Amino acid sequence: MNIAVIYGGRSGEHEVSIVSATSIVRHLDKEKYQLTLIGISKEGRWFYQDHTQIDNVRSQEDALLEIQQDGHREVMIVPGGGCTHGLRAAGAGNIFVNVRIDLAFIVLHGTYGEDGTIQGLLDMAAIPYTGCGCLSSAVSMDKEMTKAVWRNAGLPVLPHQCLHCGDVLATDWNQEKLKALVAPAEQDFGYPLFVKPCSAGSSVGATKAQDFQQLAEALKEAFQWDYKVLIEPGLNPREIECSVTGNGANFSPNSTAQNQSPLPGRDASRTEETNVNQVRAYLPGEIVPTHQFYDYDAKYTDPNGARLMIPADLSQQQREEIRSIAVRAYKALDCTGLSRVDFFMEKDTGRLYLNEINTMPGFTSISMFPKMCQAAGLEYSPLLDLIIQQGLDRFQQRSALQTSRR
Repeated sequence: MNIAVIYGGRSGEHEVSIVSATSIVRHLDKEKYQLTLIGISKEGRWFYQDHTQIDNVRSQEDALLEIQQDGHREVMIVPGGGCTHGLRAAGAGNIFVNVRIDLAFIVLHGTYGEDGTIQGLLDMAAIPYTGCGCLSSAVSMDKEMTKAVWRNAGLPVLPHQCLHCGDVLATDWNQEKLKALVAPAEQDFGYPLFVKPCSAGSSVGATKAQDFQQLAEALKEAFQWDYKVLIEPGLNPREIECSVTGNGANFSPNSTAQNQSPLPGRDASRTEETNVNQVRAYLPGEIVPTHQFYDYDAKYTDPNGARLMIPADLSQQQREEIRSIAVRAYKALDCTGLSRVDFFMEKDTGRLYLNEINTMPGFTSISMFPKMCQAAGLEYSPLLDLIIQQGLDRFQQRSALQTSRR
């Protein structure tokens, strides 16, 4: 099977994507898959990568994939081209040649990766891909829209105030006008407050504000990353995460994978059937940050920024409640393939709130998503097999739908 690993991207999480993709390339079974590397620059240009990079990262533990920007090896997508003609790469004499792939493994975090844009592009090209579809990716990327869906489904979410760039800029950062604009958050929640862009991941642009002056600075930072910003109450929470896989509530049980053997660790995950496309939530883990909160530096630049506890120190009842809510949250957004559902648990009361969902979570060998699956008995390489199979099954299901009357 030919797999195109797509990584990099025009995103604040470009470097994180490279680390995740490197780990995935190392763990994809060489006996099962032939790999093609597609690196996307920070400017959004797609480039066909030299195959020697695959051998390099597999043989050297500290090596990372690169994005070689050779103008003679640019890649284009052909609408309706499918697996044999949907992906084209420049070759000798600048003549584009078809690259056959059976599936695209999307390893893009954040903007233009988790927001439905590449999913829609691959849908147009009729190329199968891993993970969530266009709509669920787009909705899940927008924290305000995600909360609206979850609230409508009766799931627990934090109260918040959403500010739009135009409203804030209309104040011209005048303190009195700005204070009037954020008054609902100040009055309803009190300080501290958390400020975060609606559609950015990895805590990019997220800040904790202790007073109005810090809040104003936090808003300036957040609006560098998005045109919508959330203000939320500053809880004193435990940060609990839960890995989920499966092809959502609307997936037909008549799939190619229906009669396969149960997954390793099935008994340790919440499941309704043995079908590999059924939604499963795995053992929850906990992030214990050493910073004020689990910010970008704690996640990626400070080796001592946080401790990962897998499984989280929870009662059996709490674990089951988290798994149940994670499955409901995943299905409410019609997610497919994989996601990591993040919770806040109030330390004083034990009350749970859904925080956000990541449709392409970090995927290094030490990232929470694969490690939580591993704790439930599903090792890294079989997890990749599962995600690939679900991507193929989802494409087959979608392709069977009618698109015309004839």
